Amino acid sequence: MTSHPELPSRDEALALLREYTQKDGLIKHALAVEAALRAYAAKFGEDEHAWGLVGLLHDFDYERWPSAEDHPFRGSEILAQRGYPEWFRRAILSHADHSGVSRDSRLEKTLFACDELCGFVTACSLVMPGRSIHVLKPKSVKKRFKAKAFAASVNRDDMVQGAADLGVDLDEHIAFVVATLQGIAAELGLDGEPAG
Repeated sequence: MTSHPELPSRDEALALLREYTQKDGLIKHALAVEAALRAYAAKFGEDEHAWGLVGLLHDFDYERWPSAEDHPFRGSEILAQRGYPEWFRRAILSHADHSGVSRDSRLEKTLFACDELCGFVTACSLVMPGRSIHVLKPKSVKKRFKAKAFAASVNRDDMVQGAADLGVDLDEHIAFVVATLQGIAAELGLDGEPAG
């Protein structure tokens, strides 16, 4: 495992996120993707802090600059000014197909695989009884894939492609992300009433 002492603390990264992002939904999405990347880093024997920060900051510029011309390019410029390394910025650039940056590293593939899925799992949780992720079953997430009107802005093809590129079974990937997000349900506002 490679350690990355050049990276700031999580508190500093969270401050950067909050400097550019006020919308609660975008902050919760950042926290969800951070958790998923940390969990995969642990599974793959990678640097959980580094991967988590990539997840936390992947969309930090989106609220101010949502257009394809600006996001995630503006964010990458800001990260460069703040001393974030090239591999970190490249991972964030690679999560947007329109950036032209290929996804080569395991980190880049994991970010792409988790980004849309975290949003979709959150949407699925919000329609569960008590708006609780604790009662959400992975098979329910898969079933909602087919309902095109549900969370219509979430790209199903990206979720399927992301799992394939990562080399994980889609059902296992969904179950892994659901279980991970259940662990931070309170932070995501998805605690509801625990099942059972």
